Amino acid sequence: MSSKTKIVVLHLKEVVYTAIFAVLGILLILLLIFMFLPDDKDKATEETMKYTAGVYTSSIQLNDNAIDVEVVVDENHINSITLVNLDEATAAMYPLMQPALDNLTEQIYEKQSLENISYGDDNQYTSMVLLNAIHSALEKAAYIQE
Repeated sequence: MSSKTKIVVLHLKEVVYTAIFAVLGILLILLLIFMFLPDDKDKATEETMKYTAGVYTSSIQLNDNAIDVEVVVDENHINSITLVNLDEATAAMYPLMQPALDNLTEQIYEKQSLENISYGDDNQYTSMVLLNAIHSALEKAAYIQE
C-alpha cells in the first residue's frame, strides 16, 4: 500500500480575500437581523410617560366661591401648581390657602409625586382639600395607553 501525499498550495492573497468576505458576510447577516427586529424603543418611551402634557384644573368649592387649582404637566414632570380665581375676599377669608399650597408644591416639585407629603397640624384640613384637588387634576392628566 502506498499512500499518496497530496500537497495543497494556497496563495496568501486567496486566504486574505476569503477571510475578508467571510467577515463581511457575517456583518451583513448581523445588520439584517438588527434592522428587522421589532423596535422596543416606542414601548419604552410610552411606559415612562406618566402624563399627557397640558394644563389641567380641578375646582374647590368654598362657601359660594369656586377656586380652581391649575396643574401644568409635561410627559414626566409636574411643572407648576397654582390657584386660579382666588379673589382678595376669598384670600382674606381663607388666609392659609396660599401658604399651604406653597408648602405642598415645594414637596411635590421635589418628589414629583403626591406620596408621603407632609403638612403641619395648623393647616391640616386646608392641605387635605388642596391635595385632593391636585390629585383630581393629575388623574385628568394621567397618560392613558391606547
